[in-house]
Amino acid sequence: MARIPLFRLGQAEEEIPPKLASYTPALSLEGLQVGVDNLRHDVYLSPKFAEAARAHIARAIARHGEVEGLLAAERLSTAVQNHAFLNRLAAPVKGPATTKSETLDLKQVLTELHISALNRAKAESKIAVDLLARLAVIKFLRAELQTQYGQVLERCRMMLKNYEGVRQQKAIEYRERVASFQVRKKIILRKTGQELFLLLRDMEKETIARTRRSRFGADNEGHQLLINYLIFSDDGRDDFLNAEHYVMLGNWERDPDRFVRMREIVCQFVRSLTLEAQNSEDSVLEGWLSAPENAHEMVGAGTPDESTPEGRSQKTRLANLVRLLEDESVMEFVIASYEVVPLLSEYSSRINPQQLKNALVSRAECDRVERMIQEGGKLSPNSLYSAVAKVAGCRGNDRARVAGRFLRDFIRYHRDMRRLEVLNGTLDSVNLIANEKLRELSAVNGTLYEFLLAEEQKPVEDKVRGHVIIKADIRDSSKVTRSLMDSGLNPASYFSLNFYEPVNKLLAKYEASKVFLEGDAIILALQEKENDQGFAVSRACVLAREMVDIVRGYNELGTKSGLPPLELGVGIAYQESAPLYLMDGEKRIWISEALNLSDRLSSCNKRARKAMDPLKSPFHVYAFQTVSDADAGENADDFMMSFNVGGIRMNEEAFNKLKVEVSLKPESLPLPALWGKEDYKLYSALVTVGNDIFRKIVVRESHIAHIEARSFSLQKWSDRKYYEVCTEAAIYEMLEGQKAAAVGR
Repeated sequence: MARIPLFRLGQAEEEIPPKLASYTPALSLEGLQVGVDNLRHDVYLSPKFAEAARAHIARAIARHGEVEGLLAAERLSTAVQNHAFLNRLAAPVKGPATTKSETLDLKQVLTELHISALNRAKAESKIAVDLLARLAVIKFLRAELQTQYGQVLERCRMMLKNYEGVRQQKAIEYRERVASFQVRKKIILRKTGQELFLLLRDMEKETIARTRRSRFGADNEGHQLLINYLIFSDDGRDDFLNAEHYVMLGNWERDPDRFVRMREIVCQFVRSLTLEAQNSEDSVLEGWLSAPENAHEMVGAGTPDESTPEGRSQKTRLANLVRLLEDESVMEFVIASYEVVPLLSEYSSRINPQQLKNALVSRAECDRVERMIQEGGKLSPNSLYSAVAKVAGCRGNDRARVAGRFLRDFIRYHRDMRRLEVLNGTLDSVNLIANEKLRELSAVNGTLYEFLLAEEQKPVEDKVRGHVIIKADIRDSSKVTRSLMDSGLNPASYFSLNFYEPVNKLLAKYEASKVFLEGDAIILALQEKENDQGFAVSRACVLAREMVDIVRGYNELGTKSGLPPLELGVGIAYQESAPLYLMDGEKRIWISEALNLSDRLSSCNKRARKAMDPLKSPFHVYAFQTVSDADAGENADDFMMSFNVGGIRMNEEAFNKLKVEVSLKPESLPLPALWGKEDYKLYSALVTVGNDIFRKIVVRESHIAHIEARSFSLQKWSDRKYYEVCTEAAIYEMLEGQKAAAVGR
């Protein structure tokens, strides 16, 4: 291919360099949660919309495929076989043509769906939510184009079988229609796709754009990217689509005006404009070739105003563009790409659009096309002759106007091709959920974006913003079980009557739910929702204390009958986020870091219990770090040792949340301290459980002690803290006594 030198050909002395704009299409879903596969965004679209879209697409495909009569015959045949419809045979059978009312129905459903998406986007202050809805609709419609074509074809084939051997003439006629339907698949899908695009574009112009601007202000670049004639094309290389809206470039390997080559020529022209352009990277050229306004800036879109210095510079550049196109032997093809457009409607049923265009340039190809037209019988070659004459007679200013128009149309096409590439890449990150189990799994994990019509929406549940896990673990359960069995008693009923059943009766009172039940433990949860008053941790503390008190009450009765007592260790863990779930059939399985943490908080180390027995403290929770004598150096390997018998331990996040929920009042009581040196703090609070129902809790904050492992002697107090909800009745009685004494004074 000949190359022009990289300088401004025919440059005027006072030529004003063009000021080129740059545009790079972008589509961002940043800020949205990924779905259950951790890669894509899960979307569930309105079933009513899906049904309306499928019906609309099927009718459009049948209409553009000219198989309406065949499908009407299918319905007539079905009616004959069904005696319930015999009395309707006299009535005319409606074909599947898309009526105006049917089109409006789909537009109405689409508009309502997008308004619903905009409302959700506004509620979440994320315009990306609306973009996700638009992308999901486009992906759904794309998929249904292929699906509905296949279903219409299958219906036609089934209908043909009913006519085989019965009505031969009709069978032959219908077989020809079905064959034509298959051959014209690309044309049918293009026409149906453009119908869908125009519907989306009209909806955007009439309603959605104004609604979006009223909620979010200026338009988002992503929304502009979706107004693209190419969105329902396979690869953006459709001759008819390009001829109607852009410029019809070559598609065959031998065509000199293929997109790749024409882009090289346009890049060469842009590089010739200024020294800056000559040294520009490919990415800079990409930006310039995606901004259609640059066509006017460079060459005045083919009609520069010569009365201004800018216009005279544009005329010079336009002459250089024409010269470049001629030197590259593509100018005639550019002219033909516009002159062929009127011929497509007349000849394209028999002749390929590229053949028609090439016939306007090549004499040999023109003779071949002329013979094909004459073989058709009913067609006249006069329009072809007229177009050939127009291409040959295009000279002077006409060629310059065509070159300027081509530059503008090519840059528009280049921009929309880049937009299509971005769209296709982003659509890969949208996961249309069709499986009900996946929908439920994504919904319970808070990763599902549902876009439904108003009548399909359920009452909105408050979003979970945090949750508390309570684990109550029975100490030495195997020992208790063995003791009961040795006495001929049933351990299962004993645990149930003295622990599980009483706890179950408390759940509704504290709005708690049961997560899991083990043989010797129960795990409960309290969820904190956005519109709650936010007392999840404080209610969990009261619930845990009541659980301990209930078990102690049953122990008093049981020990009188010689039954072994039950001792609990309770852990409370707060997590400031919603839990995740797995689905086991219909059952939800929780996934939460708070589950693991509550297990550690409720645990009790055997060595710690042995060292603390008998307990000579009103507190029932302690935490130690042990250091062996051999490893007592600076690099000692410390490990935790917990004591929890009849106590309630909470994590630091729960304590910090408790300080937000209720007012913690510092308290001072003359209580014994561990090793006589424990520097703990006590806080009391009044917790609202229900209307006019209040419960007091006392929380102890203490430091973790470093101890020597074998002698259990104190080495030092660490800066790390642990927290206990006090369960000893004596502590609460002492506080009440202090309060009464203060009132008496």
